[in-house]
Amino acid sequence: MSEFTLELNDDQRQVRDWLHGFAADVIRPAAAEWDEREETPWPVIQEAAKIGIYSLDFYAQQFFDPTGLGIPMVMEELFWGDAGIALSIVGTGLAAVGVIANGTEEQIGTWIPQMYGDADDVKVAAFCSSEPDAGSDVASMRTRAVYDEAKDEWVLNGTKTWATNGGIANVHVVVAAVDPELGSKGHASFIVPPDTPGLTQGQKFKKHGIRASHTAEVVLEDVRVPGHCLLGGKEKLDERLARARDQARTDGERVKNAAMATFEASRPAVGAMAVGTARAAYEVALDYAKTRTQFGRPIIDNQGVAFQLADMRTRIDAARLLVWRASWMATAGKPFTAAEGSMSKLYASETAKKVTAQAIQILGGNGYTREYPVERMHRDAAIYTIFEGTSEIQRLVIARTLSGMPIR
Repeated sequence: MSEFTLELNDDQRQVRDWLHGFAADVIRPAAAEWDEREETPWPVIQEAAKIGIYSLDFYAQQFFDPTGLGIPMVMEELFWGDAGIALSIVGTGLAAVGVIANGTEEQIGTWIPQMYGDADDVKVAAFCSSEPDAGSDVASMRTRAVYDEAKDEWVLNGTKTWATNGGIANVHVVVAAVDPELGSKGHASFIVPPDTPGLTQGQKFKKHGIRASHTAEVVLEDVRVPGHCLLGGKEKLDERLARARDQARTDGERVKNAAMATFEASRPAVGAMAVGTARAAYEVALDYAKTRTQFGRPIIDNQGVAFQLADMRTRIDAARLLVWRASWMATAGKPFTAAEGSMSKLYASETAKKVTAQAIQILGGNGYTREYPVERMHRDAAIYTIFEGTSEIQRLVIARTLSGMPIR
């Protein structure tokens, strides 16, 4: 177990600087164009693949960084470049985490490489959990998976929504109910291989922000997948369902469902994304305040502006510390006894919204136009308090963890 430190080592600094260069030279110059086009930036993803940023090996190296700081460092730098393009680059990671959290070694080795492809033939993957009537309320999930024992196949039916890369992905990871009476305890995750009949893209959403990232519905109509596509395998699932049915877990201990296992692993990473966007907006506002003159002096000479910048930087640094703490704890195997993962996501998300709004205020009328990037950053920041658990859900998780009470 690595000791906790706030000092990046030489290798980490080298990776950080490399990522920052890519974000500054490739992502940021393309940001406005792909935001306007509202399309997946395939050329940028391919450039990331060519130099090794979009690859299984790179994310594996960062995931297994013994300090836990590899993934948050990657997220902060890429999202500093642009949130929409960065999400297109890292969106496959959520599906990969779903496989790592729930799959066998054989499944991990088989499917994760197919999620990324290679520099000559880039692929993406999608994690499909949310539904039109079941977002944070995962117990209300209506997508069903029924086992056809004669053919050793699972038959999936339902509609997923808000799926990053949904419908355009090479591999889809789908969470479905196998025993609806058990609520969230009766869920399982399934791999839907490429070109599987019955899986189609539904509505593609036109979004307020992160518009370079593809978000759509995924419709499943009698989708048949082989038995080996059940993540973790049927024996493990049967054992878990039997425990749930017998109510063997008592004293408040819960059976962790497939979707929540994925979200718990990724919340600090989402916090790091928010830190990157907030930092980008703060830097634009700081540079503007130092060069914009009114009444014969830079506007940063006014306390009203300078104090806002001081608050912005303080919140950003505090958010990063919460993210780093949660990431280190997860890597070190320390339990989130105070919901530290949710704390990091909550505070960083709210920070991104507040800091980007303050950046617009400092730039005044210019900040409200698309000639300056803070307008886009503010639109992008809104998503952090919504996806992978709203701020309200994070507060609920924290309150329940601290009190041990079933707060509703």
